[in-house]
Amino acid sequence: MKPVWKYILISFFSVLVLTYIAFSLWYFSGINDEKVCGKLEIVLQNNAAKQLITEQEVSLILTEKDLNPIGKTVKNINTEAIETALRRNPMIKVAECYKTPSGIVNVRITQRIPKFRVVGTGSYYIDADRKPMPVSPNFAAYVPVISGRVTVSMVSGELFDFVTYLENNPFWNAQIEQIHVRDDMKIELVPRVGDAIIVLGKLENYQKKLEKLRKLYINGFKLMGWNKYKVIDLQYKDQVVCNKENLKIPQKVLIDSLKKDSIIASKL
Repeated sequence: MKPVWKYILISFFSVLVLTYIAFSLWYFSGINDEKVCGKLEIVLQNNAAKQLITEQEVSLILTEKDLNPIGKTVKNINTEAIETALRRNPMIKVAECYKTPSGIVNVRITQRIPKFRVVGTGSYYIDADRKPMPVSPNFAAYVPVISGRVTVSMVSGELFDFVTYLENNPFWNAQIEQIHVRDDMKIELVPRVGDAIIVLGKLENYQKKLEKLRKLYINGFKLMGWNKYKVIDLQYKDQVVCNKENLKIPQKVLIDSLKKDSIIASKL
C-alpha cells in the first residue's frame, strides 16, 4: 500500500471514531434529559460469599438522603451525589452510578470483604485491605475469630499475615476457627473439631511449628487419637507436647506410655 493511501485510511477512521465519540456525548448528555427515571437497578458485585448489605438497604440509604432517582427527570439525577452517599456506608468499598438513555439508573456496589472478626473489648471486622469495619446488624460473615488481648497494630500486621497463611494452606484453613491472644501475648489456636487448645506461642517461626503439628496429625493422632488431649503445645524445638490437663503451659515430661497424662512427640 502506498504511503498516501495509508494516511488517507488512517485519517478516515480517525474521523469516524471522533464522530462516534461526539455523537455519544451528545446523545447521553442531552437528548433524554426530560425522561423520567422509572427503574433503579442495584447490583452487588461481590456478595456471593459474604453479603453484609442488601439491595433494599442501598435503596433505603438513597431514599433517606432524598437521592432515590425513581420519579425524577434524568437531568435532575445527580450520580456523583449518589456515589458519595453510598461510599460513606462502612460496608461499601466502591459505588458506581450511571444513567441510561431509557431512563434506568444503574448502581454497582462493591462490598468490603471481611477477613476475620475481632472480639473482646469491642467487636469488629478487619477487611481484606487491613482496615477495621463494623459488624453488620443483619448479616454475620463466616470468618475466623480473633479474641483476647488484641491490638490494632497486631490485627493489621502480624495477625493479618498469620490469618492469610492459614487461609492459603488448605489443611489449616479447614482446621482452625479461632485465634486467641493471651495476656502474655502468646497465641492459642482453637480447632474446629475437638476440645484441644493449640499453644502456638509467639508469632515467630509459625510455619515450622504448624508443620510439626501437621505431621503429628497425620502420623501420630491417626493411630492414638488426639481428642483425649486438652493442650497441644508447639513452643518447643523439634517437639510437640500434649497434655490431658488444661494447663496454661503443659508440663514437658517425656514418657513412653500413652496411658499416662502427657506425651511428647519428638523429632517431627
